[in-house]
Amino acid sequence: MSKLEQIIEYNGNFVNNKEYEEYITTKIPKKKMVILTCMDARLTELLPRAMNIKNGDAKIIKDAGATVIHPFGGVMRSILVAVYEFGAEDVFVVGHQGCGMSNLDTTSLINKMIDRGIKEETLLTLKNAGIKVEKWLRGFESVEESIKESVRMIKDHPLFPKDIKVHGLIMSSETGEIEIIINGDTQEI
Repeated sequence: MSKLEQIIEYNGNFVNNKEYEEYITTKIPKKKMVILTCMDARLTELLPRAMNIKNGDAKIIKDAGATVIHPFGGVMRSILVAVYEFGAEDVFVVGHQGCGMSNLDTTSLINKMIDRGIKEETLLTLKNAGIKVEKWLRGFESVEESIKESVRMIKDHPLFPKDIKVHGLIMSSETGEIEIIINGDTQEI
């Protein structure tokens, strides 16, 4: 049975047994917060538990490295929608120790793309079009500095309201312990 077939079979039972009922909520986050965090699978359940977030409490955006790469990319768009449309009053950028984006080898990643069938001509075409794939895929050397940079990009965005607090946190992907890097309440770093 394929992964898709397993999911559909499980989902049928989930719906028929009305297991969804405990998750019914509104689209407005009860705690009026948006969280930008990493896509790391270790955080799927750990982060909400460690932050006391239940279904419906927060808008959660997952991105490799919990980073805002481009001021007009999808991550920033989601944050702005969470603030203006869904009433978020706090933004939490939550990175984690042991992040796979830390010191990511983009040359190796691009070689894996080529090994999987992406043609070097495609990469050259992108380069000639001004798209720097290496820069776009890049990771970071320091989780702490990456969190600070993402917080700065959010706060400095021309469409981001000045009355919204932006916090920067680093979480242990083993214990869930949270360290404050930027306190948006006091702006302390």
